[in-house]
Amino acid sequence: MQTPIPCLFMRGGTSRGPFFVESDLPSDVALRDKVLLAVMGSPHARQIDGLGGGHPLTSKVGIVRPSTTDGIDLDFLFAQLQPNSDTVDTTPNCGNMLAAVVPFALERGIVKPQGETTTLRVLTLNTHMACDITVQTPGGRVNYEGEARIDGVPGSSAPIAINFLDTAGSVCSGLLPTGRVKDVIDGLEITCIDNGMPMVLFRAADMGRNGSESVEAMNADAELKARIETLRIKAGHLMGLGDVTPKNYPKMCLVAPPSTGGAVGTRCFIPHVCHDAIGVLAAVTVATACVLKGSVTEGLASVPDGRIKTVAVEHPTGEFSVELELDPQDPEKVIRAALLRTARLLMKGEVMIPAAIWEGKSA
Repeated sequence: MQTPIPCLFMRGGTSRGPFFVESDLPSDVALRDKVLLAVMGSPHARQIDGLGGGHPLTSKVGIVRPSTTDGIDLDFLFAQLQPNSDTVDTTPNCGNMLAAVVPFALERGIVKPQGETTTLRVLTLNTHMACDITVQTPGGRVNYEGEARIDGVPGSSAPIAINFLDTAGSVCSGLLPTGRVKDVIDGLEITCIDNGMPMVLFRAADMGRNGSESVEAMNADAELKARIETLRIKAGHLMGLGDVTPKNYPKMCLVAPPSTGGAVGTRCFIPHVCHDAIGVLAAVTVATACVLKGSVTEGLASVPDGRIKTVAVEHPTGEFSVELELDPQDPEKVIRAALLRTARLLMKGEVMIPAAIWEGKSA
């Protein structure tokens, strides 16, 4: 016997995964997590018995509900699963999956279109971060076709604008959780920062790398990965995050001079696998570090002048441009971060899981 669950399978930015209305899932968190593991086919390297794609970027789930918070239209809970693990992590954000929230809500009839475009305020429950998301809705339907292109996704799609309202200290105590723009661990200079995503930045050159290595080379570099994980665990304590050994954050990022005309080069680990691109909120956080005097990006990042800056963050498959607006009274304080993403509905229907799991009779 199997249990069907209404589901839309969606791409959000450079990630993808199933989206659910919260009321279609068990209200008990422990049971809900077992259901999500069954949906994705975790733990299994290829997630062969579920919808997961055998990679952290394709092991993600979105859960959406109408919001009861004043001034908020939708609540969004992001869940990060792993191919080889039985964990369901709802502590971090995911800006890529966030891009699919409003299209999903419109497709499921949770909210109504507003006209040629629809702008809704979304609260990410993971970190209580709010943002305004605008999608095209001509004729009262979500439009997925357009000329917007994002690196890491083939072809073009309709643009989805995301305007983050308050991202500093999304998980940590503040933008700079250690109280310093630069720290030193085991002789290595690092910047611990959280402007939407807890991250540890360090210069690729200080690791004996140039920052332009391929993803395959990074993932095959056992010595580098071991050093990064040791650094991540120590930085986690320094950032007030406790023991991060079982957690998906902080993300670890090698930074280097730009090589293709952007502002800064990156190689990000999420946290043990080198990212083919860079996450939305990771890009916002890296871009923010580039405007902070004394961070590890100083001297290697190329940042344009002006109070409103477009910072192009290079990654292995292209670049991610983030628009930052600085406080006129404090030119190192970011008061707004905006970016462009795309999304697409891939499948609608029901995902099937063993009935015993839904009924709580199976581990």
